[in-house]
Amino acid sequence: MKPFAGTSNNLSRMIPWSHDLLTEVVSPGDFAVDLTAGRGQDTLALWRMVGEQGRVVAFDVQQDALRQTQQRLQEAGAAVRMVDQDQPPLTVQPGVDLLNCCHSRYAEVIAGTPTAIIANLGYLPGSDQQLITESETTLDALRQALGGLAVGGRLAVVVYPGHAGGAEEATSVDCFFSILDSSNYSVLQLQLPNRTQAPGLYVAEKRTEIRRG
Repeated sequence: MKPFAGTSNNLSRMIPWSHDLLTEVVSPGDFAVDLTAGRGQDTLALWRMVGEQGRVVAFDVQQDALRQTQQRLQEAGAAVRMVDQDQPPLTVQPGVDLLNCCHSRYAEVIAGTPTAIIANLGYLPGSDQQLITESETTLDALRQALGGLAVGGRLAVVVYPGHAGGAEEATSVDCFFSILDSSNYSVLQLQLPNRTQAPGLYVAEKRTEIRRG
């Protein structure tokens, strides 16, 4: 059995855990979404999971984040397209679309059912720490993302309670995952109970298609 990459790192490093748990459900040619492109670490990981014939869409409101992500992906050999916020909906094609808009516009932008969705909350490392993800738009994006997730797919969210505004957002995310219907979703939570300021990870797996009406 292959060990999780997370087991070779400090336990508080939740990003490797999130990647491992998504890798379990992603196959080459799949579709994946990064709700927070940041510096491209998660976007690159998703692209490597889905391969050249797969598709990745990454959101970010900061142009600098998207430029860093673009450079990172192009250096790895990915076909990358920069998409302006007024351009959606997106054309379905292999490669990576970097979208300069808020992830709360998920439903109007995304066509298809991704098998993996990730969000790495907080602020862009090395940038203005006052510009952070906000509970309202984060929860809006998570609701839409779960609604569009493929059956058997997973949504992974890393929270950071240690920065200004982070604890409130982490609490909101915890409430969001805690009340998900267990008949439709299985939810895993990873945290360090003896370090309240350490990052935490939530992963929801969609068990069945939700019937409406």
